[in-house]
Amino acid sequence: MTTQAPASTEVDLRIGGMTCASCAARIEKKLNRMEGVEATVNYATGKARAVVADGVRIADLVATVEATGYTAALPAPDTARAPAARPAGAGAQGAEAGAEPDELAPLRQRLATALALAVPVIAMAMVPALQFDNWQWLSLTLAAPVVTYAAWPFHRAAWTNLKHGAATMDTLVSLGTLAAFGWSLWALFLGHAGMPGMRHAFEFSLARGDGSADIYLEAAAGIVAFVLAGRYFEARAKRTAGAALTALLELGAKDVTVLRGGVEVRLPIAELAPGMRFVVRPGEKIATDGTVVEGSSAVDASMLTGESVPVEVTVGDTVTGATLNAGGRLVV
Repeated sequence: MTTQAPASTEVDLRIGGMTCASCAARIEKKLNRMEGVEATVNYATGKARAVVADGVRIADLVATVEATGYTAALPAPDTARAPAARPAGAGAQGAEAGAEPDELAPLRQRLATALALAVPVIAMAMVPALQFDNWQWLSLTLAAPVVTYAAWPFHRAAWTNLKHGAATMDTLVSLGTLAAFGWSLWALFLGHAGMPGMRHAFEFSLARGDGSADIYLEAAAGIVAFVLAGRYFEARAKRTAGAALTALLELGAKDVTVLRGGVEVRLPIAELAPGMRFVVRPGEKIATDGTVVEGSSAVDASMLTGESVPVEVTVGDTVTGATLNAGGRLVV
């Protein structure tokens, strides 16, 4: 791994451990405090991009991120090549299936556990007819795995942030669930909530009391279940959006034939610059947007518009990248 970045080089890092936008803001603030570093952190993609001056090592960037309480690493080479290596027919479903075990499986497991156990706890607390003798002890049995196992990522992130003197949404979730669960334990074992025949009436009136007969296990379990559900749907949306962008990138050409002094030269698409003239043969994708300077053809734009209707183009017409040249040779 390269440890010395050349002058004015862009460095991309994969950031791990971010759970909300405030995490990205903290990392970005820490990186920008380094001399010779201008960084932006994207929570949606989980990546940081830094423009570093001469003398700034990548290892220093990684150390700064880790000192903030997160992980950082250079993108893996196979990840960068993934869009080109995946078969064109795989599409968004292929990308979705490939990311499933790594991203959503642990989160889905915790969410399923939280929902299965939290729903009965909430039902018993909110519906007095379901409160049989010693129902509160069953609620404790069901809520304990939710507050410990299902909510473990929140507690772990909150502890990590606490060690660095910071607070995020995980801190609020962890503190709220532990407070509700801790009070319920005190009320059950040391208060009057553990007595047989205890009932929770569903009412809106205010009454003075010491709270020793009140438990809040439904609040602790419900918060965890709802927040995990939000994170699960957020992760699904991010994965779907990433798969759609990957599929869109696969529509473009990977290389292009450029005219240099009347000679055709095959180049990677990244080397194509404004002002260059390139050749599009029949059946090839048009590398980028441009104006036809030679030839005429029928262009199939179905990959972009969804309608398989050929469009006639000739000299002076504008063509759009990723469309298919279905007719004669074009010089753009």
